[in-house]
Amino acid sequence: MHTTYKILIMGASYGSLLGTKLALAGHAVKLVCLPAEAALINKEGAIVRMPVKGRDGLVEINSSKLPGKLTADGTAGVDPADYDLVALAMQEPQYRSPGVRELLDAVAKSKVPCMSIMNMPPLPYLKRIPGLNADACRACYTDPTVWDSFDPKLMTLCSPDPQAFRPPEAKVNVLQVRLPTNFKSARFDADAHTAILRELAADIEAVRFDTGSGRIELPVKLKVHDSIFVPLAKWSMLLAGNYRCVQKDAARSIKEAVHSDLEASRSVYNWVVKLCVSLGAAEKDLVPFEKYAAAAQSLLTPSSAARALFAGAPNIERVDRLVQTVAKQKGMQNPVVDETVTLVDARLEMNRKAAK
Repeated sequence: MHTTYKILIMGASYGSLLGTKLALAGHAVKLVCLPAEAALINKEGAIVRMPVKGRDGLVEINSSKLPGKLTADGTAGVDPADYDLVALAMQEPQYRSPGVRELLDAVAKSKVPCMSIMNMPPLPYLKRIPGLNADACRACYTDPTVWDSFDPKLMTLCSPDPQAFRPPEAKVNVLQVRLPTNFKSARFDADAHTAILRELAADIEAVRFDTGSGRIELPVKLKVHDSIFVPLAKWSMLLAGNYRCVQKDAARSIKEAVHSDLEASRSVYNWVVKLCVSLGAAEKDLVPFEKYAAAAQSLLTPSSAARALFAGAPNIERVDRLVQTVAKQKGMQNPVVDETVTLVDARLEMNRKAAK
């Protein structure tokens, strides 16, 4: 007997990738987004384009033609208590925006299990890591108070490994996948909540997409892990690549950040791996540098964090600062990480002054 789950996803750009995969597997998904996005998604569907091994071009999936149902709404139109699972797919600074903040608080109070697919782990998730002082990390968040109502047992983290972007020439309901890797989620504290994730993962794994000329398996699966450290594998990538796209006066591509000085990249990457191991991760939870460096060859644009900074954003997700802060608790320090944090700080300071 197939259970149809109701899933609320806050954030429609990245969220539409997971949402479309869930709708393809027969589940009911509600995306929370801006009014213009919601209207277009409800009218024309969420459209996801992805590369598939062995096929030319991109396969296009339109959510309005799938077995499950995907709809969109603004923050005021949803009650989190109506759902079996909530996924957080916005950037961390967005959670303090009017409307979003209140909905997030309602999610916390509804006691519905919540899976974050942000790069920045939510504060309550840090509380699940033994021996880590989460309260000492509050300054790394744009507004740490938005997380205060959550029970850490009801929060899990999923690594947003697939790389996707909104093509600038397309409508706002279109998402294009650049690197079709998997979402890697840690288990929840409770077996019952983890079982929901495992069922969703199995459904996504089993389903085939009808291209009109045959049914095919699509990439981008949901993988559920017993280790709470698996999603932290992303930290090494972010610190060796994404945040090192930020230079003093401009942004560079992830490929350039990683490959212009491969030894520096390797040393930062392995230093962050060592930090995760010191927190309790096993080496097998993490991704070896060679595998990441190979993937970075195809990442020819700056990271979203770097693009946001040079577009004038007054706040971005500060995984760079979080890693630096957590490392200090372990008596660890890295000059390249310190330099990255300094560069990001300086650019944010400029953006905030310009915004005044």
